[in-house]
Amino acid sequence: MRFRLIPRDESFYPLFNEAAENIAECAHRLRELLEDFPDGGHPIDEKVARVTDCERHGDEITRNILRRLNSSFVTPFDREDIHALTEHLDDVVDEMQAAADLLVLHNVEKGLPEVKELGDILVAAAETNVSLIKKLPRLKGLDDDLEEIDRLESSADKAYRRSVAHLFSGEYKAFNVLKWKDVVEALEASVNSIEHISDIVESIALKHA
Repeated sequence: MRFRLIPRDESFYPLFNEAAENIAECAHRLRELLEDFPDGGHPIDEKVARVTDCERHGDEITRNILRRLNSSFVTPFDREDIHALTEHLDDVVDEMQAAADLLVLHNVEKGLPEVKELGDILVAAAETNVSLIKKLPRLKGLDDDLEEIDRLESSADKAYRRSVAHLFSGEYKAFNVLKWKDVVEALEASVNSIEHISDIVESIALKHA
């Protein structure tokens, strides 16, 4: 067993957990918005504001992690991996915020059924990500979570393709096609960012095997 004169800074782990839990909360709030859309009026604005609150909290967590990174002598794993993981944790809430904003900014008039499916997949992926990030300190027992996130990302890809096919079926007006396509792309990007997180965690685990 190697002796460290300066112990590793373990304070990163609670911050990573907080970021993952914030992602899951944001996903739940976004799904609630998607399920009720389009109702219009103040309730929708309130639901978008709740997503925005998560995005702002995510920015705060990111700043805290990066400040900690700059001040720590011995990090629990490579600095570039901590930085990459932090950036992708932040990317997820940014993409979800974009999806929420686009719903309002585009003033979409007709719902898209596949969007609710993407919302469910996003919530499932975000919750699995919470489980995965909690295992960072030991880097053991990751396989089930990694496989589940990979499966959910594949499901999101399929749902995205179905939604695009539906949009171009002739049922939607041209402007609404473009509007909804922006939204579903942001939702798919959110799930993709969670998969990127899992890739980084897997890479860290392989380095420390």
